Amino acid sequence: MDADEPAYIQVANRSIAYRLRKGASPTLLFLPGYASDMEGAKALALDAFADRRGLAMLRLDYSGTGSSAGRFEDGTLDRWLAEVLAAIDALTSGPLIIIGSSMGGWLALHATLDRPNRIKALVGIAAAPDFTDWGFTDAVAAEAAGIAPGFWESGQRLRLLKDAINVECPVRLIHGEHDRDVPVEIAMRTLAALRSADVQLTIIKGGGHRLSEPHEIDAILRTVAELLESNS
Repeated sequence: MDADEPAYIQVANRSIAYRLRKGASPTLLFLPGYASDMEGAKALALDAFADRRGLAMLRLDYSGTGSSAGRFEDGTLDRWLAEVLAAIDALTSGPLIIIGSSMGGWLALHATLDRPNRIKALVGIAAAPDFTDWGFTDAVAAEAAGIAPGFWESGQRLRLLKDAINVECPVRLIHGEHDRDVPVEIAMRTLAALRSADVQLTIIKGGGHRLSEPHEIDAILRTVAELLESNS
């Protein structure tokens, strides 16, 4: 196999592409956003950071995205969460710091609830928990539900913001001031819902949703570095 090609893990007969960098603990785990993949700017920057630090890092493509098999329209939040948990269990050992972008932040929260003894800290980059449940008119919600009904239904089942989020580990939320996809209000609601006593929200002035400009990526890497120091 070409060294540049990803490896694959089978999850419920789905072929899930991943890249695993060997290194020291804790392992960094990056979860991309909706319709994104593991080759984006933030994922690559974190991988280079892990390389410089000699850390292990895992990133993956959900089924139907990137290099993974399947149809994107068959994707659901619970299916993609199952793939993340399977990858954690099969491909990593020891503590993890989980970093989720947009929808990946929603998945990261659920993964932390499901693997509390493994995940020692969480970073949400423009995290979008419950995005099937806010920010839509009835007409737009109906259209979205018609386009991707499975995803919509699973999202509604996996809502988090209606109750306390029983995540106890340190959480760092990074959000753009001018994020038009995930309003800053969602970051504030997430902060309020989290049970952890160690939660910080960083709002990047002028930042949008992608948070992929060099100074924005630097802020993400500084956040991860600080968590590594506090977990050492």
